[in-house]
Amino acid sequence: MDTKHIELVPPLVEAGKSSDLAQSGHIVSASFSPSNNSLALHLAPLNLTGSKTSTVEQPEAVYLAGCDDVPSSERRLFIADTVVIFSMFKSMLKDAHLRDPTWLQTRQALEIIRKLSVDYVNFIKECWIHASQPISRPEPLQFSVEHYRNLYSTFSLFVVLFVPEPGYEDAPVGEELMEWLNIHFIEPSTEEGDQLSSLDHPWEDENFWSYLTRSTIRGFSKASLFFLNTLLQHSSEDLQELVKILIPLVESHPRLPQFTAERDFAYASRKWKDKVKALRVEMDRFLDESYDWWDPLSDLIGILEGRGDVIERVCEELGADWKEVCAAWGIFVDTRLRRQDLPDVVADVLETMPPDPTNLEDMMLSSLFSGHADQVLKHASDFDLWLSAHLADIMEPLGLLDAELDFESGVTKRDEYVLAYAEYLRSDSTLWRITIAYLYSCGRVGEEQADEVLMRVPLSLNAATLDESLTPGDTMAEVVKDISAICLEHSRESVRRAVCKIASTMLVRSRDYGMAVSYSTSAEDWTGLGRVIDAVLDEYIQNGPVVFAGYASKIAPSMDEIQSSSRTHQIFAHRLMFTVRYSQMHKMRLDRDYPNAALDLLALLRDEIAPRSWWPILLCDAVEFLQYGPKLLFSSSDAIELLRKLEEISIRSSQGSGDDYLTVLIRTIKGGGEKEALERLKQVRLAIARYFARCTVGNG
Repeated sequence: MDTKHIELVPPLVEAGKSSDLAQSGHIVSASFSPSNNSLALHLAPLNLTGSKTSTVEQPEAVYLAGCDDVPSSERRLFIADTVVIFSMFKSMLKDAHLRDPTWLQTRQALEIIRKLSVDYVNFIKECWIHASQPISRPEPLQFSVEHYRNLYSTFSLFVVLFVPEPGYEDAPVGEELMEWLNIHFIEPSTEEGDQLSSLDHPWEDENFWSYLTRSTIRGFSKASLFFLNTLLQHSSEDLQELVKILIPLVESHPRLPQFTAERDFAYASRKWKDKVKALRVEMDRFLDESYDWWDPLSDLIGILEGRGDVIERVCEELGADWKEVCAAWGIFVDTRLRRQDLPDVVADVLETMPPDPTNLEDMMLSSLFSGHADQVLKHASDFDLWLSAHLADIMEPLGLLDAELDFESGVTKRDEYVLAYAEYLRSDSTLWRITIAYLYSCGRVGEEQADEVLMRVPLSLNAATLDESLTPGDTMAEVVKDISAICLEHSRESVRRAVCKIASTMLVRSRDYGMAVSYSTSAEDWTGLGRVIDAVLDEYIQNGPVVFAGYASKIAPSMDEIQSSSRTHQIFAHRLMFTVRYSQMHKMRLDRDYPNAALDLLALLRDEIAPRSWWPILLCDAVEFLQYGPKLLFSSSDAIELLRKLEEISIRSSQGSGDDYLTVLIRTIKGGGEKEALERLKQVRLAIARYFARCTVGNG
């Protein structure tokens, strides 16, 4: 999507009526999402002094739009596979800085950089081939076959020019450029050659000389020799005589890969050029304007002579462009052309054969040929943010980009492009793991952005079910585990704790109290731990002892660890112990183990494990045990302890401290207050009085 122009359907404002909107006292307002690069658009009041009172009713609709298209399944696969190479590259650089920054200039380091760069090229090639296959797909290709071809041609040229094999940095580059040209811009076509070869007199075809010339420029010696041999049947004896000399010259054209030493190649090239000059002298003897073959043959020999003006003119006539001229220059004009000298040649060629400014591929390639790294990245970012990010990532350690921080932005040139790519990735929340891999490679600014991404991941999760923010198989536990590992790797302990706090809050909402306690403890968030315990106790108030006991059993395993930890605030450890012990008491009661349940209830009160606000609840629970038969579950002293607690509640409540004792009981009485709570406790007093009566007569 063009971030400068977003079309809404249906439109908030009709075309050409924006002035009417302002007069009505409204504007189009946008709010950016904190979790990704999407935004919400809606009408909002203008709120300017003197603006007219709004006569337009604001629509309820809110438009959600993304600054980038969400990657399709195939694009996500491309992103996920290439981040593996990116991570290996980052690991190599990290190791380099730990051992010695100068190590990056060693042959070993350059071999690794080249190997990983070639991995990118090979993977792009596979994607291009896959996209080219005429197969049925679950969804249309988000990026065309041509897009992947452009990625392939650009990245492979970058490797040819800037990541050569170690030891060959200063070697002639012409052969590699011609090989690159023949791979990515195939000319002449095989079909054209097949058509010409089927003719008895191919030289009579209007495309004969253009095909022969193009084959010679491209170094296709077999095709050139085949059609040169057909000219031996030409009716012109003069042409036959010249072709007999030309054929062995084409056949013996020295090429750098044929030699083990550049010096031997240079010597052979000079000897060969002398023979070409001799052919030129011989040809001038047959100068005759009546020969229709003389001009094209002269051009062919001019190319072999290495005449730059002839190569430029012929390429232009053939419909070729500056790329072909530059590649041919290193084969015929300057056979020892170095990479560092190529920009000077390119500059001269581009003066007469400029690149197509409307073609981003052509602009990227011309910038690469010219050695202008900044221009390459600028055009690449307009074409595909993936390309600019990964080119910049390799360019910086190679010394092609300034590694200094920009004073205003606080990021390097490399980080600028990687951050832009990471922002694009944020359009798809399922790619958060990949997004933070790029962000954490971008210094302080990237780290801060990655922290924000990580802290928002749990907010998009549902602990009970998977939603669209999760990839298949993701759970809250797995996600938090991954985030913890990431934080450990990047020394982001504060982020890990914040994520655990957020995860705990989310788990409380889904009533997964066991995991919530674990995450609060891991984050050392004792206030959060208190909220989890309160939520479990609320289960008793809202849903009764059966539901409460089931949920409380989930937090029981954490009790020993929390109590034994010196970091835990004792008030929260004490509260957790009460919750677990109280739930265990109810479990025994539900299992009809009344004697042990009664003992536990009494211990909770006598040892003051239970908070004061829960005393009335426990006393109400005690009624069942006080009325139990046939035997007594409490001793006389136990019953006195129950009465003592009841008296304290009554006295303190009459003195105005009822809030300290009665709040929980009041919540269990729907619509009741302190008066109703005290009435409820009168039933407890009556049960205790009857119990004392039973003790007096010795029942049980």
